[in-house]
Amino acid sequence: MALSKASFGLIHTLKPKPTIFNSKFPMTTTSRAFSSRIVEPAELAKALEANPPLPSPGTPRVIPISAEWYLPNDSRKGIEEFGKLRIPTARFFDLDAIKDHDSPYPHMLPTGKAFAEAMSEMGVGREDTVVLYDSPQLGIFSAPRAAWTFRVFGHLRVHLLNNFRIWVEQGYPVEEGPVGQVVRTQYPIAEPDLSLVSSFEEILEIAREGGREGVQILDARPQGRFLGNDPEPRPGLPSGHIPGSISVPFSELVDPVTKKLRSGEELGKILLSKGVDPSDEVEKKLMCGTGVTAVVIESALQLAGFGGKKKIYDGSWTEWAQRVDGKSGLISKS
Repeated sequence: MALSKASFGLIHTLKPKPTIFNSKFPMTTTSRAFSSRIVEPAELAKALEANPPLPSPGTPRVIPISAEWYLPNDSRKGIEEFGKLRIPTARFFDLDAIKDHDSPYPHMLPTGKAFAEAMSEMGVGREDTVVLYDSPQLGIFSAPRAAWTFRVFGHLRVHLLNNFRIWVEQGYPVEEGPVGQVVRTQYPIAEPDLSLVSSFEEILEIAREGGREGVQILDARPQGRFLGNDPEPRPGLPSGHIPGSISVPFSELVDPVTKKLRSGEELGKILLSKGVDPSDEVEKKLMCGTGVTAVVIESALQLAGFGGKKKIYDGSWTEWAQRVDGKSGLISKS
């Protein structure tokens, strides 16, 4: 896979020979910078002041990473918006570049080798604490997907900023213009943890059974697309939903004004009203258009304290709508 320098705003250095990381035996870690997966701007500002990402890696650092991304029908581009406004020392995670380029579906997970190469070029070390964040315009949107990708490849210290809009409004430091140089790291290669991922075949089997006890499929797309009333943002793709799935629009999980994730109490009430089972016994399979905003549901479930294993259907609706027969009854509308 070819990684664009422009995608990361970085320079290349000499490439050391990659090492292999065995996720069953994680590297030694020091104390965590944050006590929760989701962190507030004041917490990140304090952590960056105490442990800034120095130009030369060597000891664990706190590194902010922008993962801002826009739908294909939006004229804005993440890397361009990143150049206009960002947290100082931040790196850019390009969802359209760090993926499986051999797949016909937009955002399938990259290989372990490709992920390690991207992290090395971004100057991220395995021991670093990474804090993913979104654009100030959209708020919580695509950063959860990038954070989930880190976790799939076994990165131990991964957090989500709640959120960059509040960071800006509260007057914490920002910068704009050309991105500074970083020192390339040697990020180890790890195989993905597929226990966090659902495949097309897995979802297909459940749909053909008419649902399965102990499993819920939650769909983060807007309700109009879920019901088949509104078009998908990708031309030619039919809208609708998987039979038996539950509509949980990600926008309802985010405060309309601040664009932060709602409080755990609020999220719990919303999820229960949708029919989401909070128990540990029910597995949640999460989807959306391309596997991006599905992870907003995962973050909401975690914040609300809902149990059960949570897996992201990586291909999501884009894969489903292209692979199932429209006459099979596996695309429901209304």
